[in-house]
Amino acid sequence: MQALDGIKVLDLSRTLAGPYSSMLLGDMGADIVKVEQPGKGDESRQFTPPAWNGESCYFLSSNRNKRSITIDLKTDEGREIVYKLAKEADVLIENFRTGALDKLGLGYEQLKELNPRLIYCSISGFGRTGPEKNRAGYDLLLQGYGGLMSITGEADRTPAKAGMSIVDLTTGMYAVYGILTALIARDKTEKGQFIDVSLLDGQISLLNHMATGYFATGKPAGRMGSAHPTLVPYQAFSAKDTDIILAVANNGLWEKCCRAMGWENLLEDSRFVTNDARVSNRAILIPMISERLAKLESEEIFDTLDAVGVPCGPIHTIDQVVNHPQVKAREMILEVEHPTVPNLKIPGFPVKLSDTPASLQKYPPLLGEHTEEILDQLGFSPEQIEELKIKRIIGDPVQKNYSLS
Repeated sequence: MQALDGIKVLDLSRTLAGPYSSMLLGDMGADIVKVEQPGKGDESRQFTPPAWNGESCYFLSSNRNKRSITIDLKTDEGREIVYKLAKEADVLIENFRTGALDKLGLGYEQLKELNPRLIYCSISGFGRTGPEKNRAGYDLLLQGYGGLMSITGEADRTPAKAGMSIVDLTTGMYAVYGILTALIARDKTEKGQFIDVSLLDGQISLLNHMATGYFATGKPAGRMGSAHPTLVPYQAFSAKDTDIILAVANNGLWEKCCRAMGWENLLEDSRFVTNDARVSNRAILIPMISERLAKLESEEIFDTLDAVGVPCGPIHTIDQVVNHPQVKAREMILEVEHPTVPNLKIPGFPVKLSDTPASLQKYPPLLGEHTEEILDQLGFSPEQIEELKIKRIIGDPVQKNYSLS
C-alpha cells in the first residue's frame, strides 16, 4: 500500500515546477494523468541537449509514475475529455498564464461546478493576484527577481544563478505541500479548494533569515561566495590537492577544530574567541586559515576533523556524488526500465516512509502512450477514439517521432 493510493491527479502542467510536483505525488501512489499537446507534448521534451537515445533528460528526470494522454485543448471535443477527467479527479495541477484556462472554460470556478471536491493547484511565475500576475515566469528570471542572485556568487563578480533550477523545484515541493494540506482539509469539509502557488512566493520564502536580517538591520545581504554572513569559518577553502568545505557553526566546534588542527594560537586570540568576534574579524582570520589548509592534503584534514566531529568534506562533482557509497546506500539513484532508453537512471525518492514508501511504478511516458487506455476507462468506444484521432483531437497512442531539435 502507498499513502496516496486512490488519489487521481489531472496534470495539465508542463516544463518543471508542475511536473515535478505531480511526480512527487505519483511516487507516493497517486494516479497521474498527464495531458499533453498532440504531436509536441510537454515542452521539456524538446529541452536538449542532453538527450538519451532521443529522449530529453530534462523530461525523463521529472515525469516518472505518470500516464500520458494527448488532447487538443483548443477544441470542444478535447475540452469535453478534460471535463470527464476533472469530474473524476481529486487534484488538478496547471501552470498556464493567468486567465488562459478560464478562457478555455477550464478554470477553477468552471470546474468546481462539475466537481466541488476538486483541489485545483495553479502554479505561476508571480501568482494569480497582484500587479505582476500576467507576467510569464521562468526559473532564471525569478532567481534574479526574487533576490537569490543578489546573494549568489563572489562579491566582485557578476551575480550567479544556482546551478540547478532551484526556484522551479522548490515551487513544485510547495505545491505538493499545499495539495496534501488541501486533501486533509477536504476530509473534514468535503470540499475542494483553489491553491495559488508561485515561483516568486516560493523564492521569497527561501530568503528566510536573509529577509529577516534585512528588516532588523536595514541592510540587504550581498554576495559572499561560499561564505556565511553570520558564521565564521563556514565556507569553502583550498587544500593542497582540492577544494573542501569547513563548517564551524558554533564556538564549541571552533574549539574542537583549533585543538585538533594544532591552532591553539587562534583559539587563544581574543579576536577569534567568539563567533561574533570571528565575524567581525573575518578579513583577518580567513586568510590565516586558508594559508594553513593550503599546505595540507584534503584527506588529512578530513581524518583529523572527522575524528573530533567537526563538519567538513569534499566538494563533489555530479559524477562523484551519484556514485558515492552513501548515495547508493540511500537508494537515491533509480534504475528504470524504459522502452527507448536502456539503463535509464534518474534521482530517486528523497523521503523514506517506513510503512507506505514511495515506489517506481511507471517509467517516464512516451508522448500520448496511454491515450487510448485513459479514454477507454472514461467509457469511449474504439470507434469514438478512432474518430477523435481522425479529427486530430487526440494524437496517436504513442508519438515516438516528436522533434527534439
